[in-house]
Amino acid sequence: MSEKANQGLTQGYLTNPGPEEEGGASGVLSYAGKRAVRSRERANVQGSGWSLRSGSQYWSMGKGLATVVVSAGPQTIECWFVEDAGGGGLSKKPATLLLRHGPRGPPPRPDLDPKLYFKVDDPAGMLLAAFRRYPAGAHAPHCEMSSYIPFPASAKWARGLSPQQNCSRALDGDWLMVSVSGTVFSLSSLLRPLPEPQREPVFITMATVVLTVLTRHPAPRIHLGKDAVLDLRFAYAPPALEDAPSVASGPPPFGLEWRRQHRGKGHLLLAAIPGLLEKMPPAREKAVAFAAWDDDNDPWGPWTGNGTLWLPAVSPSQEGVYLATVHLPYLQGQVSLELTVHKPPRVSLTPAPIVWAAPGEAPPELLCLVSHFYPEEGLEVEWELRGGPEGSSRKAEGKTWVSTVRHHSDGSVSQSGHLQLPPVTDKQHGVRYACRVRHPSLPSSGRSAEVTLEVAGFSGPSIEDGIGLFLSAFLLLGLFKALGWMAAYLTIPKILKEKASATSLTVPKDEKKSE
Repeated sequence: MSEKANQGLTQGYLTNPGPEEEGGASGVLSYAGKRAVRSRERANVQGSGWSLRSGSQYWSMGKGLATVVVSAGPQTIECWFVEDAGGGGLSKKPATLLLRHGPRGPPPRPDLDPKLYFKVDDPAGMLLAAFRRYPAGAHAPHCEMSSYIPFPASAKWARGLSPQQNCSRALDGDWLMVSVSGTVFSLSSLLRPLPEPQREPVFITMATVVLTVLTRHPAPRIHLGKDAVLDLRFAYAPPALEDAPSVASGPPPFGLEWRRQHRGKGHLLLAAIPGLLEKMPPAREKAVAFAAWDDDNDPWGPWTGNGTLWLPAVSPSQEGVYLATVHLPYLQGQVSLELTVHKPPRVSLTPAPIVWAAPGEAPPELLCLVSHFYPEEGLEVEWELRGGPEGSSRKAEGKTWVSTVRHHSDGSVSQSGHLQLPPVTDKQHGVRYACRVRHPSLPSSGRSAEVTLEVAGFSGPSIEDGIGLFLSAFLLLGLFKALGWMAAYLTIPKILKEKASATSLTVPKDEKKSE
């Protein structure tokens, strides 16, 4: 079994990735992606000793090497049905989506209006799959639903999707829009409920999912200067089989729209209708969308597609709420994502790694430089005194302040923290001063740098002492050599004189014989 298949198995589903194809213009790339093969409530996967039982929802390896628990997801989703109460107000009523139930049928809910107790049928499977993989123990998402009326797209570039102003009769009847938001995913679904509740054995209203728009990363957090990928998936099941397009026509045309709202301003980033690229407004900020139906869709539906947005080298100005809208003829689904940009700071401390001071004198001012970080808000600089009993630390004494913000061309900022220490004593010899920086882009422990305090007279030979000793020895050696040269200079003439006098007093032997 392949590595990707193993990864899919550990998540409770099998994946069959397909190739990617690039083409098109105006910020649109065609994407040929394979749909995931989703496990059903009672599924068996054979091969390589793997098995899945959705009743207890666990994977096990036949050889006993691993056991991975997979959550089956919640059975019900509690929502609020929101409607106009008149006079500009809104009213809320409790409502529930029943995603799955046991063999005894839907559980009774006497606290609900049967018209607001919905048994969900999802032909495309995207909504149910999203909740089936919901992590156990995660906070429940927020769910709201309201009435929906099919209408043609209002944007000029999307009017070609609905050439006729009147909706098809297949879209008659009641519609619901369900919006689910949370930290795990965000989705928007259009449901078509039956007119009256059915008895199964309790009264419950059957509702079929027609369109789902989903993002699995509703709050992307991107490093400053890196590329951002805002994922978007959608699924569409025709309202009725007799109203679905013919086998030859395949899925219907769709439009994709990405907008951004930042600090009260909003503008269109990208709009696309695959196949009609020449009629689209140009993409802004070099945005690219992977807009296409999946290549392995059944011609008769349901169909799944991709609308992921790619933004190169994001900057702080690209922070904000992104609205992704999928337009079908007379139907729309929208989700929101909040993109934030971050960059962790670099922390350095000067002077370092040692600061010197004499007893009774104040050491030099310590400067903690916190450079090239984003966002500007949330920076904290703390000073610690380390090296106490058992390695303990405490807040450092002294006057502290933080400089003004310095801005850089890439959108990041820098600041510096200052610590002015009081006079030191010999007992403080060897302690370490540290600046600890806390920022939203850093882990909870923050980031720190430290310097060691050395008190003069209470330490071994230092670098300065070594240099002084070296210079002293060098001078002494030079002095000794100079004295040696001088002594030699004064001694040599005296020796030469003594040799000359001795030579003059000596009588040669030949002269004595002649005499």
